[in-house]
Amino acid sequence: MATKRLARTYNVPQNREECDQMIRDLGTVRRDLLRLEADMNDQLATVKADYETKAQPLKDKADELFSGIETWSEANRAKLTNGGKVKFAEFGSGLIRWRQRPARVVIRSVDAVIESLKELGLTRFVRVKEEVNKDAILDDPDAVRAVKGISIGSAGEDFAVEPHEQELAKEGA
Repeated sequence: MATKRLARTYNVPQNREECDQMIRDLGTVRRDLLRLEADMNDQLATVKADYETKAQPLKDKADELFSGIETWSEANRAKLTNGGKVKFAEFGSGLIRWRQRPARVVIRSVDAVIESLKELGLTRFVRVKEEVNKDAILDDPDAVRAVKGISIGSAGEDFAVEPHEQELAKEGA
């Protein structure tokens, strides 16, 4: 089934003065939008703070319950996991489980570690990555014009309307 496209109509200025007025109107509309956004964010901040205050006792109670369950479960882990054969225990109201986190590698002073790996002949742990330097190509496009697979195009053109706006003077300035 083909989709219908509805034509959208809008005013087009007929001369320079009308265009100037429309730019002024655009600035007014954008400022009104910013004011609405600011009002919305003020109200959202108030609502969020109110619900965070209401939620805090519940969060504290949840932390207390979790800690108690964890302490009891650790003390009874052997019995709950059938001597370590399983990593969970089922209850009528839910499930507890122990999960092994995957190993991770933490490296401090990357350059020093790479140097040490090279000195010890452990280069299999050093990754070498070659890639085309696009910034260098943009700096000197004539040098690569003959290279197949490289084309340098324009990023296009954008149209912008920037109504003039002034800021209020800051106190003490």
